Amino acid sequence: MPHVIIVAANDTTDSNPFQAFTDFFSTPAWQFIVYLFFFVVVAVWLAAAYWIYKDARRRIEDKVVIGVCVAAGLVFGPIGWIVYAIARPSEYLDERRVRDLDLQMMEQRLSEDPRCAFCGTPARDDYLVCPSCHRRLRQPCQSCGRPLEPTWSVCPYCETETPSASVASRDRLR
Repeated sequence: MPHVIIVAANDTTDSNPFQAFTDFFSTPAWQFIVYLFFFVVVAVWLAAAYWIYKDARRRIEDKVVIGVCVAAGLVFGPIGWIVYAIARPSEYLDERRVRDLDLQMMEQRLSEDPRCAFCGTPARDDYLVCPSCHRRLRQPCQSCGRPLEPTWSVCPYCETETPSASVASRDRLR
């Protein structure tokens, strides 16, 4: 019977040391990683546009400008988000409205006549009592008789120290 010698074939022509590494790129695991990467990129891209939309609604009144900002976020993605973050208004619409109301109230207080703190009736600066509710608004100076504000420690007209100031100075000494 003939003896057959089986010789192990050693393929020495393909001696690439990186063959196992390059074979990885043709596996399903690599394809999954690539698909996952593209999914994350698309998710971040859409999240940037959504964040721009949510933030722009709170900062910008004009709907067209909001639409342009969101379109820039969709077209340019995270780069559009960075540009929007730099160029966006610094304050929210609510903050701006509160600030405007505060300014209007201050302007109204400065422009209107002084009023009684108790009933709101207009009262001039030289009134000692309110003409409507008869509450005492100011004390008269003991020397010249002119009305003094409660916070004044000296009469600005005759330089006399007010009684409330002398009581306050005695209280400080104790």
